Amino acid sequence: MHTTFAQVERVAYFSMEIALRTDIPTYSGGLGALAGDTVLSAADLGLPLVAVTLASRQGYFRQCIDEAGRQIELPDPWRPEDFAVPLTARVAVPVEGRDVWVRGWLHVVTGQAEGGTPVILLDTDVADNTEEDRHITDLLYGDGGEYRLKQEIVLGIGGARLLHALGFRIRRYHLNEGHSALLGLELLNRFRYAEADLRPGDEPYDIPRVREHCIFTTHTPVEAGHDRFPYDQVARLLGDFVDLPTLRRLGGSDELNMTRLALNLSEYVNGVAQRHAEVSRLRYPGQTVHAITNGVHPGRWVASPLAELYGRYVPGWRCETEFLVRADCIPDAMLLDAHQAAKRDLIECVAARTGLRFDPGLPILGFARRMTGYKRPDLLFSDLERLRAIARRQPLQIALAGKAHPRDETGRQLIQHLHELIRSLTGEIPIAFLPNYDLDLARAMTSGSDVWLNTPQRPLEASGTSGMKAALNGVPQLSVLDGWWVEGCIEGVTGWAIGDDAAGRNGDDGAALYDKLERVVLPLCASDRAAWVAIMKGAITKNASFFNSHRMMRRYAAEAYLH
Repeated sequence: MHTTFAQVERVAYFSMEIALRTDIPTYSGGLGALAGDTVLSAADLGLPLVAVTLASRQGYFRQCIDEAGRQIELPDPWRPEDFAVPLTARVAVPVEGRDVWVRGWLHVVTGQAEGGTPVILLDTDVADNTEEDRHITDLLYGDGGEYRLKQEIVLGIGGARLLHALGFRIRRYHLNEGHSALLGLELLNRFRYAEADLRPGDEPYDIPRVREHCIFTTHTPVEAGHDRFPYDQVARLLGDFVDLPTLRRLGGSDELNMTRLALNLSEYVNGVAQRHAEVSRLRYPGQTVHAITNGVHPGRWVASPLAELYGRYVPGWRCETEFLVRADCIPDAMLLDAHQAAKRDLIECVAARTGLRFDPGLPILGFARRMTGYKRPDLLFSDLERLRAIARRQPLQIALAGKAHPRDETGRQLIQHLHELIRSLTGEIPIAFLPNYDLDLARAMTSGSDVWLNTPQRPLEASGTSGMKAALNGVPQLSVLDGWWVEGCIEGVTGWAIGDDAAGRNGDDGAALYDKLERVVLPLCASDRAAWVAIMKGAITKNASFFNSHRMMRRYAAEAYLH
């Protein structure tokens, strides 16, 4: 089957995680969801893409919450043979002086266009490998730096070699974050000058040619999001794969910085929002960083009641998403009815997962994302007495969800703290923490909430996409001005800003959040339905029509892939 896909010159899209389906747990959060939306849009638009990721047979983890509110991580295994077909080609990658064999599984994502988009899942569970090596591709973001480096060898070097072995003709390599930066080293060796042509002191690699082939998207200004490996560890695992002076010059003098390596080996570099590109230019002086703001896939994230309504009043919206600017022609009553249907689905989901029954007549404030410090999931609870006073005058309900990385102790403590806060507000404000946040729950929450909340610490939100998913469903966002919301917020038209565009402190943003909730958002929701529906339509016509992955992929095609 892969030979059909190999006949067309393609862009190879490398990502450590890709959210293909809820029951293929090869994703952890926003990066994987974005990668999945990228592949889906390529399938809809007929873009010649082939995606490469790890099989991650044990998934990320399934989240449970114990009685004390602590996150418990359980295995989340899946079987590639249930969703993909095995490929016959195998390649070897060097790890600690031995060959580790890598095979691939082919999963095809179908869309509106013919043919679909091939996704190759790399797998080291091969009989010829040692028992230890067979588990390299088991666990997404597995424990320990050495395990991660082995995974990145498989992803970057193994992925590039397997595409070559399968006969794919690759026009460009798109590195989605720095995890796949080692594919640049494979290209350095592929484009190495002949020894006979070199004089003493000459550069042995055709670096400009490698750069012509590579595109790099950086996704975070958060320091922990950039992988670094000590050179003694790199040398022990990779040996002399690339000469050390060249590697230090490209990847950093003190340690191998995968982001820096990707930057230095890519001709086209972009951030994932205008603000993020500005922050990245300051972080990497002298580096040209373009801005292609992220988007979300319309077909994946729109709840069924809304999709039926769009199909009736905005035909063609699934591929021509700009047609959503016409959504203001939808009758107000029908838009409200569709939202109430999505809200009932969320209420049933809350009841099934937590036992708590929300009131369909009261507004639901939704918050769901990776649980970590800079996302500030506790900002809404920074002044409990103020929150209680607001709720007494204007009752509200709160739905929360999100996983913390198993090694992010701060994030795990935040989840426990949120459960302590929930218990302290029992009987005053209905609050539900929904465990095991996944694609299905994300769609239910972003479509069924009445207001979507986002409270990151500026300027650490590179883009953020959950608010875009909410906008596709006519749910306005209440957010700190960071990431995509700097571009998407039209105050009182598409949603509302928390604070101003300066770097606010936690206390300032907390007070600003309460002020906006108390004086603007909740009163409008309770007393002026016509004005509220106008904002719902503003979210659709002005945000959803633009902040989608179809527009994003057309930008990549025009500015990076075909340049």
